[in-house]
Amino acid sequence: MSRRVVRQSKFRHVFGQAAKADQAYEDIRVSKVTWDSSFCAVNPKFLAIIVEAGGGGAFIVLPLAKTGRVDKNYPLVTGHTAPVLDIDWCPHNDNVIASASDDTTIMVWQIPDYTPVRNITEPIITLEGHSKRVGILSWHPTARNVLLSAGGDNVIIIWNVGTGEVLLSLDEVHPDVIHSVCWNSNGSLLATTCKDKTLRIIDPRKGQVVAERFAAHEGMRPMRAVFTRQGHIFTTGFTRMSQRELGLWDPNNFEEPVALQEMDTSNGVLLPFYDPDSSIVYLCGKGDSSIRYFEITDEPPFVHYLNTFSSKEPQRGMGFMPKRGLDVSKCEIARFYKLHERKCEPIIMTVPRKSDLFQDDLYPDTPGPEPALEADEWLSGQDAEPVLISLRDGYVPPKHRELRVTKRNVLDVRPPTGPRRSQSASDASLSQQHTLETLLEEIKALRERVQAQEQRITALENMLCELVDGTD
Repeated sequence: MSRRVVRQSKFRHVFGQAAKADQAYEDIRVSKVTWDSSFCAVNPKFLAIIVEAGGGGAFIVLPLAKTGRVDKNYPLVTGHTAPVLDIDWCPHNDNVIASASDDTTIMVWQIPDYTPVRNITEPIITLEGHSKRVGILSWHPTARNVLLSAGGDNVIIIWNVGTGEVLLSLDEVHPDVIHSVCWNSNGSLLATTCKDKTLRIIDPRKGQVVAERFAAHEGMRPMRAVFTRQGHIFTTGFTRMSQRELGLWDPNNFEEPVALQEMDTSNGVLLPFYDPDSSIVYLCGKGDSSIRYFEITDEPPFVHYLNTFSSKEPQRGMGFMPKRGLDVSKCEIARFYKLHERKCEPIIMTVPRKSDLFQDDLYPDTPGPEPALEADEWLSGQDAEPVLISLRDGYVPPKHRELRVTKRNVLDVRPPTGPRRSQSASDASLSQQHTLETLLEEIKALRERVQAQEQRITALENMLCELVDGTD
């Protein structure tokens, strides 16, 4: 009689736990837009949630420590003229976030460390290039200021946010609506899924499809795909009988799946959140009240079911904290921010350990906030792995860094008309450059002054409230 051998894994006993009630964010009117994005983005400093807004699109940005009931007059980030469909924090600057909207634009915002008094209405830059709504955003994992957007016009545009220029436009690749886009770890390839049921691996700089697989999942409902640490593609989709299904694929051999598993008959799209450090993928279905998680390994059956975190309330969306925002002293390996109808609740995934010491095996060096490349270096064909940091002493966010946008003068890049540029023309160019630098310095000084005044107004308002409370 053979005994079943239990698979050895340090993640076999990972368990999820909802944070205490006082750690949740209450009274937030989460957006009701019918769009399959996560509606939530989080980093070690801020939590951003797409909210209901009259007459346009808006999202709210809260410091992580600002838990409890949110004031109904709390300032929002407003500027879009139609609902916001997706938001994404810049991985290299915790104060910069991009938003995509039904109004065809992408806006990039600088969020101050202090709480603003009024709505933030002025983005650093507005990117216009799509002809239909923009529903997907994704920052490049290693190159500074490189942002990808995908729209209802079936086009993927890669932008240099620092200059506001289009670096690349992939407009011949997808014949139908794009459902998901994911970078690989060094940002050299993209995995995309499309309404035409095709999973594609694309080299964006060559504008070529490197590999593709038709009907990775046979159902008509949206499919999602993410790259794994081993270079495989993990997908979620539906069978022909509308059962939810997950798959693991090798791009070098797309004929047969490495693994294919049926799940259940729910109709919510499964959003995969993959952690390359532990090789665990978390599946959060829109409208589900559970998070299932699986470990991906090199041994059969390759995708190993670990456990399910269940709660009573269905989720409207989900935010996934980067590794550097976790509490390593409590063996926390993942943290989700689950959106309810009127609140956001943190869910913490923990590996049970008795020791209080730093667990090296749970926390390998992880991508930090420093970019490995500049935008033009990446565009010229260079690739670099993410710059890693150790979490041994916990992560300390760097000081506030401002995103600099340099708008190039189109006239300056035109070739000179004559055989040689005259001295007076070059003098004029130097004079213009000097004037521009002076103006930029003045704008910076004014911005600092406005910020100081806003902080002073906030302090005075707080003092006034205390005085009023005291007299009552």
